[in-house]
Amino acid sequence: MLSSELTGLAGTLASSVYERIREDILIGRLQPGEKLRIDTLRQRYTVGGSPIREALNRLSSEGLVLQHDQRGFGVLPASIEDLVELTRTRCQINEIMLRESLSHGDSKWEENVVLAHHRLSRTARYLKELPETPNPEWEKHHSLFHSSLVAACGSRWLINFSEFLFDLGDRYRHLVASFNRADRDSEAEHRMIFDAVIDRDVTAATHLLNVHITATCEQVRKYGLSHARSLDPEPAS
Repeated sequence: MLSSELTGLAGTLASSVYERIREDILIGRLQPGEKLRIDTLRQRYTVGGSPIREALNRLSSEGLVLQHDQRGFGVLPASIEDLVELTRTRCQINEIMLRESLSHGDSKWEENVVLAHHRLSRTARYLKELPETPNPEWEKHHSLFHSSLVAACGSRWLINFSEFLFDLGDRYRHLVASFNRADRDSEAEHRMIFDAVIDRDVTAATHLLNVHITATCEQVRKYGLSHARSLDPEPAS
């Protein structure tokens, strides 16, 4: 096999490992503050040490993983203070992006919003055979729906930043997922946001979107993060 082919395969493997670790962090399989030992991750993902290290370095540059000099890695901790700041930032960004998107969005943008909401509303949030397990398809459509709302804002920098903040907020949503079902009607929340966006009602749309985002923060305030590990990660070996 040519060296270029080997390089390509190595890059594909590293990207795959990166995606798997990232997903496990965001949905809570890897808990906030958890140590990320190379040997443990090698067994978990059945790959060698090099793609694991490459993935962890990439996640470290994104802020989802913390690196303690040369001593090891750990999952980004979680705290109520961090969530409050994250939520406030997301609300501020949303007010800018959604206002611009509603102002400049054309018929194609509106069609994408309609399609994204339709797919989300038609997808079960939890797996039928495993009622406590989130449905990956719903998670994908949920992300796409939120992305579609602000897609016409005209700034790829804001879009990229907003998607990163969304992922960080989703991590907290998964931490309180067991309470979401009892306390919230997410389908109704999404429907109200959708209706306001289609009506081009800037005031209602921004308000409803920010209330939707703030609800997760309020749930964490109510229930706390006692069920999640929120201490600074110890270095991995």
